[in-house]
Amino acid sequence: MVQSIGKVSLAAVFALSLLATGACTRTQQYMASGGAIGAGGGAVVAATTGGTVLGGAIVGGALGTAGGYLASR
Repeated sequence: MVQSIGKVSLAAVFALSLLATGACTRTQQYMASGGAIGAGGGAVVAATTGGTVLGGAIVGGALGTAGGYLASR
């Protein structure tokens, strides 16, 4: 039961995030996707090298967001 509630909640959050990005400018979309990719990449690198996953995700997300901003210019 709890597992199905978690899946429904995850699907709802995903659907709402898709709706929210529809109203974003090009720069905001680049920054959001850069941040998401950077956070995922940072978490993977941190887990692989023995660092903290949260720290890697935060640093990767910040760098990815900055990279998305620069790429949109």
